[in-house]
Amino acid sequence: MLGKTKINTNNYLIKQLPKATAFLNKKLEIVHVSDRLIHDYCPDKTNILGQPFPNLFKNLEQKLKKSIGETIKGKQNPTTLERFLNDNSNEVWLEFENIPWFDENENIIGAIVQINDVTEKAKNQKELDKLKVLFNEKSEIGKIGSWEYDAVKDTLTWCNMTRKIHDVPPNFIPEIETAIDFYKAGFSKNTIAMQVDSAMKKGTPWKEKLQIVTFNGDEKWVISAGRPIFQDKKFVGLIGTFQDVDDQVKSECKTKESEQLLKTLIDNLPLNVFIKDLDSKKILVNKSECNYLGVRSKDIIGKDDFDLYPEDIAQKSRDEDLKVINTLKPILGKETISIKNDGTQTYFLTSKIPLLDSDGSATGLVGISLDISDIKQKEEELHSLINVASLQNKKLVNFAHIVSHNLRSHTANFSMLLDFLVNEKSEDEKKNIINMLVEASDNLLETLDNLNEVVAINTNVNQDKKPIRLNDKIKTVEKNLTALLINNYGKIINTISDDTHIKVIPAYIESILMNFMTNAIKYKDPHRDPVIKLSAERKGKYTVMSISDNGLGIDLDKYGDKLFGMYKTFHNNSDAKGIGLYITKNQIEAMNGKIEVYSKVGQGTTFKIFFNEQD
Repeated sequence: MLGKTKINTNNYLIKQLPKATAFLNKKLEIVHVSDRLIHDYCPDKTNILGQPFPNLFKNLEQKLKKSIGETIKGKQNPTTLERFLNDNSNEVWLEFENIPWFDENENIIGAIVQINDVTEKAKNQKELDKLKVLFNEKSEIGKIGSWEYDAVKDTLTWCNMTRKIHDVPPNFIPEIETAIDFYKAGFSKNTIAMQVDSAMKKGTPWKEKLQIVTFNGDEKWVISAGRPIFQDKKFVGLIGTFQDVDDQVKSECKTKESEQLLKTLIDNLPLNVFIKDLDSKKILVNKSECNYLGVRSKDIIGKDDFDLYPEDIAQKSRDEDLKVINTLKPILGKETISIKNDGTQTYFLTSKIPLLDSDGSATGLVGISLDISDIKQKEEELHSLINVASLQNKKLVNFAHIVSHNLRSHTANFSMLLDFLVNEKSEDEKKNIINMLVEASDNLLETLDNLNEVVAINTNVNQDKKPIRLNDKIKTVEKNLTALLINNYGKIINTISDDTHIKVIPAYIESILMNFMTNAIKYKDPHRDPVIKLSAERKGKYTVMSISDNGLGIDLDKYGDKLFGMYKTFHNNSDAKGIGLYITKNQIEAMNGKIEVYSKVGQGTTFKIFFNEQD
């Protein structure tokens, strides 16, 4: 005994207790102790009997003195949980269970203390509490609740978030039937009823986006998920989650509405609109762009211009894209020509604007192209009209000069001859003057006929062109020239195919052929027989007929600018009048054609006649 308590060091029963146990006297000194306590908390001490028990736990002395002291005084304070740092400074959680120690007379002579190491349990509880807090936070942030249905007890349990989503009052008790009734009548209610029934009967889980009507009458979008629970292959309940996604769904709906509005606007613009990424691949196109390319949107998305256009056109576009992306400077209203793989050419007024992210870096570009092909065509037509008007005006002035000069010459000749006739006394001489007047009259009529033919050509510009087979007209002219060819030992070599057709004014084509072929014979080289070669080929919108001869040739450096002028002659032939080429050129131009000439003196001449097959 220490003091009044006898210490029994041979009490093997206490020593062998499986728990850490100590018997303390009223002074809190150790009277009996189990080996487990020494092993766990005093491994470096062999004998701790008689020592104050609180001193074994350095940072708990006062707490232990208080709690054990109260136990000795008879107060009920059976268990305390304390945090303890062991000799290695590791955190240990200990549970102290204190009960009074009675003698045979039921007098309290001390306390019996049992120690349980609940560190692992405390850590688990701490982690569990942490997880609960985290779960509650996530539940609050994500608006995700949980629920559980016990089929055995037929009870439905909602967590606080699930109750909050339903807007139910604190005293509301949910049931499986009333829970289904919260879903909006129609698709949502029918769907959840079938899913719950299927889970109970077939064991299938579900996850559906549906609408509910809350306790307060508000409509909400939710995601309801659940799965069945089975024990021994028997259905015993359901568990699941319940998430409020109303804000998300409404935001998605507004976004879709905005996207649809923007798409409708872009698709109905009379412009080609496209968006490209940094690799110039198209990620958005409108209907106008699809219609222009003649393909569907899905056939354009993800492709670049090299997939859609000829390489040279695609490379120009890529260079423009890189310039916009690298400099962040837009290209506005640039006139461009786009040529598709089928050769179709279109004029566009194109703008390319860089797309920037929040940091100001380029993420791609938006392109807008306005088809101005009709405008360009009108411009070309206007220029053509201006050129025609200018040419016609020039012709008119030239024609006026010619008319004035020719008529003045004939008038002066008439006046002079009449003056001679009036003053002449000799009858023979008067007859001679009258003959000269008749000849002058014939010359004037011929001049007027020529001028009238020129006027007719330039005023009858609306005559219709008709397709004819060219060789038919050549054969007709050749027959008319038979005598002339025979007398001059002339020869015609025709290599034009029989299926060559041209669109011309029929009245003009014979005149044109007759004029060129007659000139080839009339202006032959005196040292060789005339040879006329005829050929034809197609060039763009023109059929080009070539008429070549081996005649005298023309000095184009000297006479080129005057070659097709009225009354311009370049040889000494007595019958040269200088009207044929002028009329022929007017006839060709009246059919929207043109004429080119190649000649060398002493070698011959080639005329190329361009018959316009479109206009």
